[in-house]
Amino acid sequence: MTYRSASRATASAIPLALMLGAACTKPAVKADDVYATYGVHNSSHKDECANLKCEYTRGPGEPTDPQYPEYWTSNWTMYRVYKQYAEYPPPYDVKPPPPLVEGQDYEVSWGTTYYDSTWNGGKGAMMEHYDKRCLPIFPIPNNYTCSFISLGDTAFFVTYEPDRPAGMPPVCLFSPRNHPPLRDFIKHLPYSKGDSERLNGTIQGYSFWVDHDTGKPIQTGVSPDQTQNGAVMFGYAFNSQATPDRVDTSAAPYRHPQSFYFSGYPLPPANAPIVTQNYTDFAMIRPDPAKTWAQVSGLDPKTLPKCQLFNPPSSGTETMLLESGKPAPTWGTIGRGRKR
Repeated sequence: MTYRSASRATASAIPLALMLGAACTKPAVKADDVYATYGVHNSSHKDECANLKCEYTRGPGEPTDPQYPEYWTSNWTMYRVYKQYAEYPPPYDVKPPPPLVEGQDYEVSWGTTYYDSTWNGGKGAMMEHYDKRCLPIFPIPNNYTCSFISLGDTAFFVTYEPDRPAGMPPVCLFSPRNHPPLRDFIKHLPYSKGDSERLNGTIQGYSFWVDHDTGKPIQTGVSPDQTQNGAVMFGYAFNSQATPDRVDTSAAPYRHPQSFYFSGYPLPPANAPIVTQNYTDFAMIRPDPAKTWAQVSGLDPKTLPKCQLFNPPSSGTETMLLESGKPAPTWGTIGRGRKR
């Protein structure tokens, strides 16, 4: 099966949310399409979290947790950083800093996220749309348009003509247990003083690295980089100061999301050791279902093919190794003993 690209969706797109965990007894079997998100999208890997609730208590001197508004829409710029990422880690202010050069050290693309926690009585809906460059966390090329749509617990993956990868269905089931992040999802991530100080305290950074084999958190903060050790990173930043919403001026000021940064698939064809999505016009705009999740809301997940994005047929990536000699990790195989 081959994979290539897709076109633009009805409005723009949105970024899915992916990864975080806790600690206790291991479930007997972990479904192949239920992924480690450490409490953010599901609790399936809670035995691997830092504690039973997959939550972090803020210490003295650490800021209180910000929250998402009930609903919002935002465009973002995505940077796929493939060189000098260890020396110049995220979070980034607007774009990667010098001496990183566009086209030489990183690639730029765009997308949109749509979020509504009130959908269907509070089950929540979210759509992440990636324009011409899909989310590069899979061991396949990402040069196509795609959308991740989560309705309640069910997450769909959508591709479009004319650049849909050959052999890929228009809609497939990404996961039966991958809900949108709750408004207070940041409680599942540890606060990183180092990430926050990288932008002189203008943001509140939250991130950790997890060991690929055990699935357990091994480091708070992006630095030092752990890519060559086969670890996987997930991070998120909010602005430190509360500011008014640019659309709903009657709403109380709040701390706006600044960026979402994480590990992609570190080797070709994705070649995305570090990825960051920087929000550009975040606002309390309620998404229009007709332009977002209506495209999948009438589908029966039981009738859809599974996506196989982390383990594509005939991908040829099973033996790909990092420079350190360790197998390249994916979010889809965290905590599975490098099962391929």
